[in-house]
Amino acid sequence: MSHAHPGLDAGPVYLDHNATTPVDPRAVEAMRAYLADQFGNPSSAHAYGTEPRAALARARRQVAELIGARAGEIVFTGSGSEADNLALRGAVLAAGTDRPHVITQITEHPAVLETCRSLERLHGVEVTYLPVDGDGLVDIAVLAAALTERTVLVSVMAANNETGALQPIADLARTARAHGALFHCDAAQAVGKVPLDVDESGVDLLTVVGHKMYGPKGIAALYVREGVALEPLVYGGGQERGLRAGTENVALAVALGTAAELAAEELATGGHDRIRHLRDRLHAQLTQALPGRVHLNGPAEARLPNTLNISIDGTRGHELLAAVPEVASSTGSACHSGHHTPSPVLRAMGLDVDRALSALRLSLGRWTTPADVDMTARLLTAAAGSS
Repeated sequence: MSHAHPGLDAGPVYLDHNATTPVDPRAVEAMRAYLADQFGNPSSAHAYGTEPRAALARARRQVAELIGARAGEIVFTGSGSEADNLALRGAVLAAGTDRPHVITQITEHPAVLETCRSLERLHGVEVTYLPVDGDGLVDIAVLAAALTERTVLVSVMAANNETGALQPIADLARTARAHGALFHCDAAQAVGKVPLDVDESGVDLLTVVGHKMYGPKGIAALYVREGVALEPLVYGGGQERGLRAGTENVALAVALGTAAELAAEELATGGHDRIRHLRDRLHAQLTQALPGRVHLNGPAEARLPNTLNISIDGTRGHELLAAVPEVASSTGSACHSGHHTPSPVLRAMGLDVDRALSALRLSLGRWTTPADVDMTARLLTAAAGSS
């Protein structure tokens, strides 16, 4: 695999792949024709609709194959947030249950948490927010105790965007479904990085996001298991099995399909073993250079192969990154009017304020090189040593 990417040539070392990935040039090339010559509406019966319609079907099949689904179970959306909204709001409104109940966990992505809060506010839904343990994981027994006969849906992400922690999705889904509840999984961070199969995991709804897996922004998909009823978010002409009206964005769907096919190839050929090795090399170099000061946040093993979330004693994450502009990365903290607040995810895991504020999220990707890792370790060590 080539380590060249035109968007990474001149800038800082890019270690923020959990925020967004560079678009793979092969995905860009695949979509090009549908922005130019193949402009037709895929719903048109005439010749101009034929190729866009076929391309859309092909893309749906490519996304389905990556997660072990059938093409007819894939609904294209404009973002992961939209897919999450469609899953949660759609399931609750379609259920027609009196006093419906939804369960999620406290460290979910805001797309799920804010949708849950809107369901509480606008639709009288009761929502249970499960706690997590020190690794950021949900306890299956705690989920089982929270389930009631009114529980319509459980939503737990596959992998945390900050720590990379991998939830026991198959066990959680089995527990939810045994109580008659649907199970939704926001798999934005996990799809393409770890193997995911919708039948093996037992999920009913699963979110896939283009720009987290080397596709473009503005395209995502929701897997909807056959037979699961959802109320649409967008009403209109009946596209996407009536679940998402609006003329389909063929070009972006083609790019997502290509990205899904490339991700499947990478998983099959062990490409993520290389990334895991580089992640561990970065961790080891920092640990050796700053003895006793580097602490891993999240599970050592059950996490994404590309994600390293660490706290370095005596530092503040935002100050450390500001001192090293040669590295593009992130912290879990938020800045409000110049005041930094610690990551809610890390705080929910039981980390104290100092450790949470010193956190760095270093997320590697397809074009990360050993030289990138070595330079990052050297620069962060120097900056942390003088802090």
